[in-house]
Amino acid sequence: MKKILITGAAGFIGFHLSSRLLKEGYEIFGIDNLNDYYDPSLKKARLISLGIKHDNQNVILSKPVLSEVEASKDTGFRFQQLDLQNYSGLTKIFSDFNPDIVINLAAQAGVRYSLESPRSYIESNLDGFFNILEASRQHGVKNFIYASSSSVYGNNEKSPFAETDNVDHPVSLYAATKKSNELIAHTYSHLYRMTTVGLRFFTVYGPSGRPDMAYYFFTKAILEGQKIQLFNQGLNLRDYTYIDDIVESITRMLGRVEALRPESESPQYMATKSPLYHIFNIGGSNPVPVLEFVDVLEKALGKKANKELVGFQPGDVFSTEADTKALESFIDFKPTISLRQGLTQFVEWYKSYYS
Repeated sequence: MKKILITGAAGFIGFHLSSRLLKEGYEIFGIDNLNDYYDPSLKKARLISLGIKHDNQNVILSKPVLSEVEASKDTGFRFQQLDLQNYSGLTKIFSDFNPDIVINLAAQAGVRYSLESPRSYIESNLDGFFNILEASRQHGVKNFIYASSSSVYGNNEKSPFAETDNVDHPVSLYAATKKSNELIAHTYSHLYRMTTVGLRFFTVYGPSGRPDMAYYFFTKAILEGQKIQLFNQGLNLRDYTYIDDIVESITRMLGRVEALRPESESPQYMATKSPLYHIFNIGGSNPVPVLEFVDVLEKALGKKANKELVGFQPGDVFSTEADTKALESFIDFKPTISLRQGLTQFVEWYKSYYS
């Protein structure tokens, strides 16, 4: 299976995954709506790196929702600016490209932003998710991989978080939409015999990351001598996962996805076991207090932060930690890159990118 459709291809994970899979010999068609949730020029830079250029090297960022397909002569990467709410545009891409696998990484991200703009999460994470899943079903796609989130665990007291834990109490709308994605995927697996794989990512960071993430704007503020706010006095624990570990996990998952289909697909078995529905945690399994994280970042930058310790933020969770035994068992891999290694590489990229 060599033809893969990746949504959110100009996003942080989508860009790094597309880069890796192109090198592995996969044929990639990328979709992204290129919205302005964060600086579109960073998305443009990612696409240029993937070989997409137009009009004096400038990627189209302001065209109508359905633009023409752009293709790289150097990498073979194809791209179309498209919003997942445009179902007719989606179906045309499926008809023309005929993907073997769909990897859905498109979503309205961010826990705190969901307090300011809740409707965008419904439109993107629910309507958009349904459209890409339904288009996959209509065009015979048997393997559908999608980004879920560690946020679905809410403030579960049990740690580390395991895929079998109860996730019925999300504490943000973002988390609620991700839990909804998993429920919808379960239904499609059950009704239409589509293998669905939800990947619960734990605080992904690294070069060319999302500017709305704490490590990114902490870096900017520290270099500029600005104050940074640490919620819950900087005591929140986060399980940071470097982007290369995420990409390695997904790449290995692609090589094993067919093994997720059961030997027996009898109606009785399919009705009782839900064997085509799968969830995996991908995390570093090493939670670190935000204060310690900032200390490591200060050392990588060679500059001290001006810290302000503030109270708890609505929608936040106290701690995240991934139980990755299921992932390790299935793909024979677990994230290994240390926070010090990862932040050092991010800082090197940041200083180069912003000169």
